[in-house]
Amino acid sequence: MGGSMVGNGAPADAAPGTANVTRLTLLAPLDGWATPLDEVPDPVFAQRMMGEGLALDPTGASLRAPCDGVVLTVHRARHAVTLRADCGVEILMHVGLETVALGGRGFTVHVAEGAVVRAGDALIDFDMDLLAREAKSLLTPLIIAGGPATTVVEAKTGTPVRAGEVLLTLLVQGDGAASAPSTERVPRAEQSVVLPLVHGLHARPSAVLAAAAKPYGSAVFLAAQGRRANAKSAVAAMALGLRHGDALTVLAEGEDAAAAVAAVAAAISAGLGEKPVALAEALPVPSLPSAAVPPHDEPPALEAQPPFAPGETAVIRAVTAAPGLALGRAFRLQEEEVEVPASGLGADAEQAALAAALDRVRARLAAAVAHAEETRQTQRRDIFQAHLAILDDPDLLDEARATIAGGGSAGTAWRAATDRSAAALRALGNPRMAERAADLIDLRRQVMLALAGREPQPVILPQGAILVAEELMPSQLSNLDASRLAGFCTARGGPTSHVAILAASMGVPALVAGGAAVLRIPDDARLILDADRGLLHVQPPADDLAKLERETARRKVLAEANLKAAAADCVMADGTRIEVYTNVGKVADAVKGVAKGAEGCGLLRTEFLFLDRQTAPDEDEQAAQYQAVATALAGRPLIIRTLDVGGDKPLPYLPLPREENPILGLRGVRIGLRRPEILRTQLRAILRVRPVGQCRIMVPMVATLDEVRAVRDMLDHEREALGHAPPVQLGVMVETPAAAVTADQLATEADFLSIGTNDLTQYVLAMDRGNPDLAARLDALHPAVLRLIRQTAEGAAKHGRWVGVCGALASDPAAAPLLVGLGVTELSATPPTIPEIKAALRPLDKAACVALATEALAQESAAAVRSLLARAGLAVAITEGAA
Repeated sequence: MGGSMVGNGAPADAAPGTANVTRLTLLAPLDGWATPLDEVPDPVFAQRMMGEGLALDPTGASLRAPCDGVVLTVHRARHAVTLRADCGVEILMHVGLETVALGGRGFTVHVAEGAVVRAGDALIDFDMDLLAREAKSLLTPLIIAGGPATTVVEAKTGTPVRAGEVLLTLLVQGDGAASAPSTERVPRAEQSVVLPLVHGLHARPSAVLAAAAKPYGSAVFLAAQGRRANAKSAVAAMALGLRHGDALTVLAEGEDAAAAVAAVAAAISAGLGEKPVALAEALPVPSLPSAAVPPHDEPPALEAQPPFAPGETAVIRAVTAAPGLALGRAFRLQEEEVEVPASGLGADAEQAALAAALDRVRARLAAAVAHAEETRQTQRRDIFQAHLAILDDPDLLDEARATIAGGGSAGTAWRAATDRSAAALRALGNPRMAERAADLIDLRRQVMLALAGREPQPVILPQGAILVAEELMPSQLSNLDASRLAGFCTARGGPTSHVAILAASMGVPALVAGGAAVLRIPDDARLILDADRGLLHVQPPADDLAKLERETARRKVLAEANLKAAAADCVMADGTRIEVYTNVGKVADAVKGVAKGAEGCGLLRTEFLFLDRQTAPDEDEQAAQYQAVATALAGRPLIIRTLDVGGDKPLPYLPLPREENPILGLRGVRIGLRRPEILRTQLRAILRVRPVGQCRIMVPMVATLDEVRAVRDMLDHEREALGHAPPVQLGVMVETPAAAVTADQLATEADFLSIGTNDLTQYVLAMDRGNPDLAARLDALHPAVLRLIRQTAEGAAKHGRWVGVCGALASDPAAAPLLVGLGVTELSATPPTIPEIKAALRPLDKAACVALATEALAQESAAAVRSLLARAGLAVAITEGAA
């Protein structure tokens, strides 16, 4: 069976009134054994994330067209092809599993995108022996990946088939306009464009894209990387996982196809509501073709555990979503259960019920957007606008309506559609896209409540509540009384999720990704939420709380005395001089630091000038801001760190090549040397600060001596050009093991070394400091880190250079004597800790600190080092997890 009736979709033998249903017969595309999708060892296919279908275990090596149609896409790795049948159904055939890694080896393609094919035409030949050796599996899925709603009538599985035999029969929902294939050519247009969005095609630009496509009657699609998505669907567009610089094609079919393509392509080029950024000249970055769909990344179920017993203490480590410290009692937020029937009361009734529920949620979101506009809360406004776009997403609605047409209830249909789209976003392997899946789950919950005839119930919080939950949705947080909410901690979630953004905008301390232990916290348990350190203290003992209250009163008196003495220089009992500076992120920090006794600024983070804007600050703006900080310090030394971005701090106007591991890629000084005009502008701005000599310059993320020399050459050139006669001290941050080990070499060029313990710790221990599973083990007092601090000090001493610490360890008073014993002579701390650090060091002598450091270096773990400090009686405030 073949020919045009196979390709176009023949009218089904249907009862009157159903002439809009056509029958599509798909032929086996190759010889092999027909297998259900459930048996495919890849959850993307087995869980039908891409669509319904089956798979073939091939015994032949030639893939052929299963019907008449047009070739939509041929993946650049040659292993996958998508056809569009004349009735609109899209069929994806994916030869083997994980064959994208072959980069095209073993495949011969016989067709090009746009080619018209007949059933049985050769598409791809492949080397079965090569695939058998190097691919995960030869199983070849055939998937109904898009187009109008379909129903599988018959499918052959569990049996051998020959290429050209009937494999799959579908009923296809059409518009009933014709009962026979049309010979008229449908207008078609396409245009290639490069995505100019630094953060890729995420939620808000996807919503703008969908809005640009919807006014046109034509079907509009995005094609990229062997996949295709409905451009009128924000969720489908997001699920492509497109990144900055990716090439894509806008395609349209219909009477206004040309106008639709032009409008959508123009909207993409204009930035989709964000500032478009051209792709910078990239360093050669090796890359492999991406898979048609990345591996599925469904969040694992949290293991059920008994609640903490009364009086049982615990410390839960989590990831900071919004900074701050809160003391309060646990308030458990339970998700409202919504029960819906599996089967409906008829398609018309269920479609009407879904439409009414969507209208109710839509009205609520529109009111939230309007309120955010009135109160100028732009982040809240943007989040709820994105939710509105998702609610009107045509792919979600079409999938839900198709389920209802098949006999399902509105609730079952909406749940299935949102869950599938959320799974597709999680499958991209992109943390930000996975966090956007929470938005879909939020909307699922809201619509399900509306279907049940219920409104979201207001949550009445007790005063000082610390909310604990498995996950918190943006709509839930926005409806809470912020005046009663002390903070929250969730078992799941991420630091860049919409709920994290809302928490920061509300000034609510928040932790996320605390794991199953969060669910063990009983209602009304006493909690201390330390979001600055990523710690949640559960049920501190009553005796300890009483002691803490007494200790707090004692410390208050002591703190007042320390503050009075903080203005004086820090001189130890034997006359050793230790400089205690402060870290600064803006002018106000400098004022606070001086008020607490800071003797200078050991780290000015200049990122505050470069982040959250669309263009780089010019020289005049930078000079004015640096001068303001210098003036606030009233002549005290000011160490300015050059721009430290890249990694987890991207800039929209500074596009970087795609990196598998940005934390190990282009960041810090590497950015400055790659884009010297940015670094030179910053150096000139610093040189303009008066009085001359107050500023020193520090270079981040140094790993090699030639990097220091390159910056030194730039600095000398700019200094001469400005007629700046006095030399300027140039230092380096020791954040890489390479810099610590070669400190003696770096000190030949650098005037000082300052240790950034945050990054140094994660690189030494090979532990990502953003990973909650490793947070408990990431401690800057690990002996390996301490040994590199000593090696840095010894290397610098050979050339008479001083060594400071500007990382978080410098703000731990318990660690101050240890750092001095390792050879550090300058500490740059947060303002509140400065009086305490000075008070801890003044009664000591250098020899005692050296002895303490020697003993600490011999310990086996960070915990052992902390125990040593406690036994030595030198810890003014032992705090777990300083890093």
